[in-house]
Amino acid sequence: MTNTLAKKSSPRALWIYVVTAIYVAVALYLFVRKSSYVFFAMPVVLCVLLLYVYSVDKVMYLVALLTPLSINIENIMGGLAISLPVEPLLIGVLIVYFANLILKGHYDSKIASHPIAIVLYCMFIWMIFTTITSELPVVSLKYILSRLWFIVPSFFFCTFLFRDRKNIHRFVWLYMAGLIIVVVYTIMRHAQWGFANQPAHWVMTPFYNDHTAYGAALAIYLILALTYVFLPEVSFKTKIIVTGVVALLSLALFLSQCRAALVSVVAALGVFICVMLKIKFRWILAVVAVLVGGFVAFHNQIIDALEHNTQDASGDFIENVRSISNISTDASNLERINRWQSAIRLFKERPFTGWGPGTYQFVYAPYQMSREKTIISTNSGDAGNAHSEYIGALAEMGIIGSLLVVALVAVAVYCGLNAYKNAKDKSARVLVLGATLAVVSYFTHGLLNNFLDTDKLAVPVWSCLAIIAAIDLYYTEQKSEQA
Repeated sequence: MTNTLAKKSSPRALWIYVVTAIYVAVALYLFVRKSSYVFFAMPVVLCVLLLYVYSVDKVMYLVALLTPLSINIENIMGGLAISLPVEPLLIGVLIVYFANLILKGHYDSKIASHPIAIVLYCMFIWMIFTTITSELPVVSLKYILSRLWFIVPSFFFCTFLFRDRKNIHRFVWLYMAGLIIVVVYTIMRHAQWGFANQPAHWVMTPFYNDHTAYGAALAIYLILALTYVFLPEVSFKTKIIVTGVVALLSLALFLSQCRAALVSVVAALGVFICVMLKIKFRWILAVVAVLVGGFVAFHNQIIDALEHNTQDASGDFIENVRSISNISTDASNLERINRWQSAIRLFKERPFTGWGPGTYQFVYAPYQMSREKTIISTNSGDAGNAHSEYIGALAEMGIIGSLLVVALVAVAVYCGLNAYKNAKDKSARVLVLGATLAVVSYFTHGLLNNFLDTDKLAVPVWSCLAIIAAIDLYYTEQKSEQA
């Protein structure tokens, strides 16, 4: 019987040997004669294509693992930049998602009508409108496309994927695994420089372009890691491992010298305390509104007081914290103000439609004032974005664009806290609270930086919003009370 089976399978085995031999021969020929390694990647490419056909959710797990490890490649095809291998993977998921939606019409209408989804629709509609009026329509179109391949897979597809809570755990810990690799690499490289202050700004390259994006990711996943310490289904042994991860991420955040990330963690802690004290969402919102209103009303006096702080960033933790409010000598803070002032001037010229999505870095140069420039400013104004999710949107998409960002944050936090209150079990409550605090962390950081145009932060932020939406939709009782 064994011989019979061997005879039946031998033709198939022969074809496998022949195809393998041809592949190896062609690969070796290209390597020897053309110095090309591309053909060796074909098996990996074929495996990924099969995942798109048979199990696209595995592609999103691959995205989670590889996002911290992806590398940004610039000046491709006339200045186009792309993060490899994550952005091509996300583009593939976007295509499969829309193909499935158009051809099969399979989609959960509850996701489509969720408040966070509705805000995202409004944001895309406004982006399209402001692209029509954009100073650089091609740039704005590229911006919209990149937002599509970030948001559709990381929010809409992941919300559907996260209906099964186990998938949330898989996604979070796969990203965490990739991030831990980067953290270990960064700490080892930083150690070679004696943990000095200046190398802390770039030792995470090529995985993160600077310490601010790295610090923002660390803050988000430090909060999510802490979440798993309190999950009831996590065993004691696993909690010991999670505690080790928390300690590692805390050390990495401290060494990153990212002051905005530290502020964002404090803000998340403040919201956590409010939740534990059962302070209602509307009171939290009122306090935020009063603080913003107070700053606007007394900004001249506040700036005058801050100008007396001359503490620059340093390796000392206390001095580094004090330098956050130094707007007299700290080059990083001064350059941030320069970008904000340029953005406000852009806004004043086009207050309704702005200059177009993604255009700030190409148009702000003439709006810099010589007295506001710093040692890190450029005359060509090509050194990056507006350093604020809110002010950047104000310059690029006008007042409505900026208000839509504020609306996204408010709706996300409201839905997260409401889901926390109405969740059916403790695990769902802990998970949604962790995701909500992670979102608070990022959008607090977003006051001082903006990274949602990069995969490094877009994937974690939109997936955290997907966790909030999924638990709100599938793991809560009927919600009748206000948060």
